[in-house]
Amino acid sequence: MVYDTTKLKYADSVLPTLSILEAQALQFKLVDKMSAHFTGDQFLSMGDLGVAPRFKKPEQTERVERVLADFFNTEKAALVRGAGTGAIRIILSTLMDPGDSMFIHTAPVYTTTKDTLRILGLKTKAVDYNDLEAIAEAVKNDQDCRVFYVQHARQQPTDTYNLKEVISIVKQTRPDLPVVVDDNYCAMKAYGIGVEYGADYSTFSGFKLLGPEGVGIIVGKAEAVNVLQQRNYSGGGQVQGYEAMELLRMMTFAPVSLATQNEQVEAVCWRLNEGAIEGIEAAYMTNAQSKNVIVELKEPIAQEVIRKSNELGAATHPVGAESKYEIIPMVYRVSGSFIEAQPRLKEYGLRINPMKSGANTVLQIIDEAIQSCN
Repeated sequence: MVYDTTKLKYADSVLPTLSILEAQALQFKLVDKMSAHFTGDQFLSMGDLGVAPRFKKPEQTERVERVLADFFNTEKAALVRGAGTGAIRIILSTLMDPGDSMFIHTAPVYTTTKDTLRILGLKTKAVDYNDLEAIAEAVKNDQDCRVFYVQHARQQPTDTYNLKEVISIVKQTRPDLPVVVDDNYCAMKAYGIGVEYGADYSTFSGFKLLGPEGVGIIVGKAEAVNVLQQRNYSGGGQVQGYEAMELLRMMTFAPVSLATQNEQVEAVCWRLNEGAIEGIEAAYMTNAQSKNVIVELKEPIAQEVIRKSNELGAATHPVGAESKYEIIPMVYRVSGSFIEAQPRLKEYGLRINPMKSGANTVLQIIDEAIQSCN
């Protein structure tokens, strides 16, 4: 069923996501690239360890990286430690030195990214990414900033910028300025990632694509990717062959799984706005961080509802937000950056993601949790 969600609050901020049929096509594309880079025997091997002489990394890891670079139509890919946060930290440290400046959006910065800026000693210049003219003017007039950094998912409910348009205006104005995109929560779900829209580098977490813990992905130009891989010369710092293979196998199932989840997100939102549950002021979809439903309650009972939801079989904190462990529906607090933008949501807001459940299960849990607080 197709739900009309265009009239919902913050509807313009919701990122378009793949349908199930489109997700199937993406799955088929990934498998096609696997066959192009692996023999049958190689693919059924779990992989080697350490620093193989040929590639200075596990050979199976090298093959997986080639598949990912081909799949995202870019020059190089690197698997790194530290999941999405590690990927961002590593590419920024490769492109910039302590004391350098970079452009960021005028919105609360995601918590781990904020810490990355502190650790690396980087300065920032904030620009409203919802205003293309402001971006062009800032990029043209400030030649000191070394990187243009943009988060694909929303940092606040009022964001409406189009990633492709943002990248385009930056490259038209200053082609030499590297564009780095945080594609966490959007890879294999949205219609493209940063590098497919003209960015120089995209970073995201393999853990959020059903892969193993701690693996991050960087795709982009060979120049910086070669440097960061040369710096990672320790055998213990490598993503081992068996981890790379587990990532690639599980990524196969991510597009369709995420498209099904997105379908149920829309179903939950639509039914809540049709009055399925009493005690709800409004429900709307956001991409904070993953595509989910933000529920504004009529009473300041959010924390109690979350506690009750746990007792009723919902996950009340994410392991990795869409990781392979996220099966039962998530009923959680609104993201920190959203609360920073709208403090009222701390007591009145819920963040709901069906994960692998259907809308009926979500609504049953939320209804019972709210009613038990009255």
